[in-house]
Amino acid sequence: MLKQKTLAFVGSGVMAEAMIKGLIRHGLVAPEQIVASGPRAERGQELFDRYGVRVTADNVAAARGADIVVLSVKPQVLCHVLEQLAGHVQHEALVLSIVAGAQMATIQRMLGVPAVVRVMPNTPAQIGMGISVWTATPATTEAQRGQALAILQALGEEVYMGDEGYLDMATAISGTGPAYVFLLMEAMVDAGVHLGFSRHVSERLVIETLRGSVEYARQSPKHLAALRNQVTSPGGTSAEALYHLEKGGLRTVLSRAIWAAYQRSRALGSQTQKGGECGQE
Repeated sequence: MLKQKTLAFVGSGVMAEAMIKGLIRHGLVAPEQIVASGPRAERGQELFDRYGVRVTADNVAAARGADIVVLSVKPQVLCHVLEQLAGHVQHEALVLSIVAGAQMATIQRMLGVPAVVRVMPNTPAQIGMGISVWTATPATTEAQRGQALAILQALGEEVYMGDEGYLDMATAISGTGPAYVFLLMEAMVDAGVHLGFSRHVSERLVIETLRGSVEYARQSPKHLAALRNQVTSPGGTSAEALYHLEKGGLRTVLSRAIWAAYQRSRALGSQTQKGGECGQE
């Protein structure tokens, strides 16, 4: 799918590196097929040293002539980047955006390309264990969808959704989700230290407990509530702990946090469309 294709990563941050690493690790592309652009010369040098890809500080130079253009910049600078690239992306190119909140119609309009894929990946993609939720414009060809699929499968699992509205939901669940998990882990580790474990031992206990629990849930056909009940004996330690978690409003707080992340994703999308065009009030 990707042989003889040139890929331009406009934005060379953590997720861009995860994608580059996955593509090269799976042998889907050769390093010379990739060019990454970003404002920091030292970051470009890092990517060159690690993966042998071409690097530049010029977004237009990176995107010009590329078969696949990956938009991997921060949402706050997307308008500026789209204005930069306008008129410099091939009409037949596939544009793949991982920018939170950025709607496909805005990218189509600003860049003048029909084929746009919008993706919400997450940070475990850095070790090939991510999950990406994606969708595509109707004008995206089967071949281009296949190219997008090949890229995303190099990062881990993927879920295709026919309605773009689900991407903001995915941002709040899977895109932001690792942050919730890391906060929970941090709190559990701190509690272990408070009980008397060394931080090293407490971290090991928490990481292995979560890893085993996730894999157990993945393999089990049972509902998550049933799995929880299995380790909750009447009057036991789990029951006591769960009582305090429920009393403290864990479910409500988590639900509110996810809703807030969803609203923020939608707001970021609205900010890139003021007046119907980026940069127009």
